[in-house]
Amino acid sequence: MDLEKFAWTTFYEELADKLLAFKNDRKSLLEKLEKIFKTAGLNYPFKEKGVEQYDDICPFTIFGSFNKGLKREKRIKLLSAFKDSFNINAKLPNDFPGVPVMLPLSAWFFASKGVRLTHDIDNLWELFELSIEYSKNSSVKEKWIEAFNKVLTQKQIKWNITMGLFWIRPTTFINLDSTNRGFIFSDNCPEQISQIFASIDKKKKDEVPQGSEYLEMCDKMKNEIASHDYEYKDNEYKTFPEFSDCAWIDAYDSNIDKPSGERGIYTWTYSPGAGAEKWEEFYKDGIMAINFSLAQSIKNFESKDDIIKVLKKEDDTSSPKNDARCLWEFANVLKEGDIVFAKKGMSKIVGRGIVESDYIFDDSKQTYTHIRKVKWTDKGEWNSTDKLAVKTLTNVTNYSDFVESLNKLIDDDKDNPIEPIKQKNPPYTREDFLDEVFIDESAYDTLVKLLECKSNLILQGAPGVGKTFAAKRLAFSMMGEKDLNRVEMVQFHQSYSYEDFIQGYRPNEKGFKLTYGTFYKFCQKAQNDDEHEYFFIIDEINRGNLSKIFGELMMLIEQDKRGQKLRLLYANELFEVPKNVKIIGLMNTADRSLALIDYALRRRFAFYEFTPAFATESFGRYLDDKGSEKLTKLISVVEKLNQVIADDESLGEGFRIGHSYFCTKEDVTDEWLQSVVNFELIPLLNEYWFDEKSKVQEWSKKLSESIQ
Repeated sequence: MDLEKFAWTTFYEELADKLLAFKNDRKSLLEKLEKIFKTAGLNYPFKEKGVEQYDDICPFTIFGSFNKGLKREKRIKLLSAFKDSFNINAKLPNDFPGVPVMLPLSAWFFASKGVRLTHDIDNLWELFELSIEYSKNSSVKEKWIEAFNKVLTQKQIKWNITMGLFWIRPTTFINLDSTNRGFIFSDNCPEQISQIFASIDKKKKDEVPQGSEYLEMCDKMKNEIASHDYEYKDNEYKTFPEFSDCAWIDAYDSNIDKPSGERGIYTWTYSPGAGAEKWEEFYKDGIMAINFSLAQSIKNFESKDDIIKVLKKEDDTSSPKNDARCLWEFANVLKEGDIVFAKKGMSKIVGRGIVESDYIFDDSKQTYTHIRKVKWTDKGEWNSTDKLAVKTLTNVTNYSDFVESLNKLIDDDKDNPIEPIKQKNPPYTREDFLDEVFIDESAYDTLVKLLECKSNLILQGAPGVGKTFAAKRLAFSMMGEKDLNRVEMVQFHQSYSYEDFIQGYRPNEKGFKLTYGTFYKFCQKAQNDDEHEYFFIIDEINRGNLSKIFGELMMLIEQDKRGQKLRLLYANELFEVPKNVKIIGLMNTADRSLALIDYALRRRFAFYEFTPAFATESFGRYLDDKGSEKLTKLISVVEKLNQVIADDESLGEGFRIGHSYFCTKEDVTDEWLQSVVNFELIPLLNEYWFDEKSKVQEWSKKLSESIQ
């Protein structure tokens, strides 16, 4: 192992040794930690419900405080304060390859007061001490197993305990977080390694192995990688940190833990030079390239606007916005695995291929210096009935009918249609859902049971309670992965019709053509993959004319009618709603303009009320993480306001203010708080009490004063 690259391992181990000295003096340790965070200029995170400071702490939670969603600069600054405070001799790491990080809301290893048991934190310290001892002397193995199994029964403990053990002794204990497990069971990991962890039931990802089994996995894995020359993308792994680094590289390549992590395969149209003049050359070389007057790598720019400044010429009145957008998308949006249709003019397709590389800048060329490698799978000439975009590069992914017609154009002309590269989907578990959505475990289990028993579920609640956010993640958690190909989302509105949903006649240049709607296509796709569950999400379900939209499907969506066939209105064909299709509707209970859900449809759905989550333990952890006294005071006022709204006869519980208004991934600033109050909450109160100005003024004042 390259100790220079993995300098964090020796630093983390020495820090663990230093923390152990405070096992029986946690009061002094907490005082020390408060000074460390103050020195680093960061919010002190160890607080109950964001206000009361912890009176006890465990060592794994301390490690979690800098192994979460911190920017690299802040992490280094914080570790520098740890180094000075604990007199650590090891070199301060400036990079963290292979270090697993936790979501900010789950960066703790024990429950809050009133929930955790008396000895929970003591048990964590015991495991911590035995783990350090076990790394030196295996004679404590039985004691370690007993301590591990005891901790495993505690609240807040799941796979995160393997992350904690890996942090403190990275060459002894393997991390089994979702990133590592995803790599272990992927096609990129040797079967010999996957077999070591075969007992982990991938359908029950919240079940952590017992201590004896986990140690056996660690030992077998250590021997396997030490005695073989395994590597991933030229990165050899002989130790757990090196293996974890490869898992993160694999996760990065699969768009896990990136802002665009939930994108599927995109489809593009592309011009290989004016009039496709470079097509033959590019086809032969297996590339696609663009030619703009930008003589440097696109990766040198942080935004499209920066590219515009370089492209803009003083004597040129034309706008370079389109060129800048093309360059930016070519380097930063286009991804390996995307499908590209090469075109000639506005009506002819000359090829189809799959992107095989990241962006390449080749300054040895005079022109077409911006390059990507492409596996061109088809070459010929096909006339498109649809007009093709004039632009050099166009993302056409959202135009599903158009994409389908382009593929059909080529596939009907060959024996072996293209098989797009299947992206490895990021894993998503019950644990991930509970980390991200502010509901407790029993509520989650209820949601799953309702959807499994009824197949149709409506999430209803006030604005800002996280219905839309939760719906897609509920689907992911039941699938066990973030597979966007099996999730479809539409939004109903007053003009949405049966023709949009199922099928209908649409005008074209020859008259009228029977076209199929979103739900029809989704059901056809699900029917061809009956081994997997598919989820159809309908936002604002009560905004549409439901009887009109669903038509004869009103019967077919019933649980006991799934799989039965019925003749459709516009076509002489039988249609069924497959058993593997789950429907999730979202309904805003605070919208006065909407009629009640049709009773015939209502009995076909289960209904679950989403409420503001301010009182949940997970939201309390969110406040802890933000460490903002003003945000905590604002929440306190909003909780009192919600009680007034609930008691108001003209409003009621369905109009309470949801927690989503107060959720941000960025730091909580005065500017952000003022924006939430002035431009979101107060306008909402004006809408609620449009005829009671004094009440609006009273609560506007209380909200504003809470953040002063």
